[in-house]
Amino acid sequence: MTTAPEVQELIDRLEADAAQDRDPATTPDVGIIMGSDSDLDVMAGAYEALEELGFAEQTDFEDSPETRFTFESYVVSAHRTPELMTAYGETAADRGINVIIAGAGGKSADLPNMTASIAYPIPVIGVPVQEKSVDSVIGMPTGAPITAVDAGKSFNAGLSAAQIIAREHEEIEQALIDYHDSLQGDVGDVSEALHDLGIDGFRERDS
Repeated sequence: MTTAPEVQELIDRLEADAAQDRDPATTPDVGIIMGSDSDLDVMAGAYEALEELGFAEQTDFEDSPETRFTFESYVVSAHRTPELMTAYGETAADRGINVIIAGAGGKSADLPNMTASIAYPIPVIGVPVQEKSVDSVIGMPTGAPITAVDAGKSFNAGLSAAQIIAREHEEIEQALIDYHDSLQGDVGDVSEALHDLGIDGFRERDS
């Protein structure tokens, strides 16, 4: 099977980036990949979670944002561009990636688990884009691990990726704590308002 020039160009770029041996502080910490751009609406939750925690999107490997922690994203199809999937997984470690979030839809959502096999031991968090994708994403044999979130829950995948990175970086750990504290505060505010205003007043406030 021949490789399309556009795909080969991406493969060459990944391999060239991997050969640079750049300072890990300047490379993406998290990789977000998806099987199709039609998955982007679901996968956008991972972007939102990481940005909430202070990550920035890095679009140029050689010119990182001022923000210390960054993420990148690519469309990588396990079935249409297997060579690109292989190149992404094989170069991830050398390009500084610490964790990969991989989303795919359909009944044959193979991108997360295939990437997990190729990129091992880098952890991969699978996101089933649809309910029918769940069994495919989580169906890895013993000895071939993958972490997965529920269908469509890419925001949680972003939080999980940050948790992995937080084990070595106190800034991300504190950002996660602050985020969790804000969720607690929101529940407290809502609980107080419901009690003090009663159901009718509460509904009127939010209408």
